[in-house]
Amino acid sequence: MSAVIIDGKQIAADVRTDVAKKVAELKEKGIAPCLAVILVGENPASVSYVTGKQKALAEVGMVDRSVHLPESTSEEDLLKLIDELNKDETVHGILVQLPLPKHINEDKVIMAISPEKDVDGFHPVSVGNMMIGRPGFLPCTPHGIIVLLKKAGIETNGKHAVVIGRSNIVGKPVSILLARKDVNCTVTMCHTGTKNMAEITRQADIIVVASGRPHTLTADMVKDGAVVIDVGVNRIPDASKKSGFRLTGDCDFDDLVGKTSFITPVPGGVGPMTIAMLMYNTLQAAEKS
Repeated sequence: MSAVIIDGKQIAADVRTDVAKKVAELKEKGIAPCLAVILVGENPASVSYVTGKQKALAEVGMVDRSVHLPESTSEEDLLKLIDELNKDETVHGILVQLPLPKHINEDKVIMAISPEKDVDGFHPVSVGNMMIGRPGFLPCTPHGIIVLLKKAGIETNGKHAVVIGRSNIVGKPVSILLARKDVNCTVTMCHTGTKNMAEITRQADIIVVASGRPHTLTADMVKDGAVVIDVGVNRIPDASKKSGFRLTGDCDFDDLVGKTSFITPVPGGVGPMTIAMLMYNTLQAAEKS
């Protein structure tokens, strides 16, 4: 058996094409969807993520109101900027790129963003809406995973899904979305406190790995024909690469490709979906406004 490698780049491109079409329709009505991305400091990974978001904004025809602040920016100044953007009716979505410098409280910053503009889906109001199935912004990576499963034609109804990881950004929300009636999986969550992880993962039809650690999932931990969604992005030193490193996920991809029915690669799997769903959320925010 050789797995179907799920092309996240292509599925994300399809989502962006659809968004671009709707952005053009909104512009004809005099509404220009606009996202403000705030970056504090020079974290290389964050700079690269923000650049990716800016490219996507240009591609779908949205207004880019990115703000790059120095590392030394005070919490007070950042909160003041968020307050101004909350009040600005031409701005539909606000995203603060995490992690923030140590002297700024991330929770305070997330709480400061108006739930109507919380296109990251991190505000407690957004999380609460997701929990009880009310309309609201879904977090981009978990939502992207659900879209990947649907677009790849993977049967989820009644399947056993195992999620490895319990972060607020991926593990917890994706568990909730997988259990929703429109996806209808039975969900088990594993984490650092799980005693018999391989025993549990071997029962899974679908495994979502978001542990933040390479080699978390190996071939001996999955049953034949399982579906594996790898959310990890880890930088591994590699002297043969110009950058000095290569990207790898949380799974042993080469090991698993011969045993799974579907698998996502890293890069080019879940990653592109995150930005595509951010564009989708910003479009929704503009439509609601």
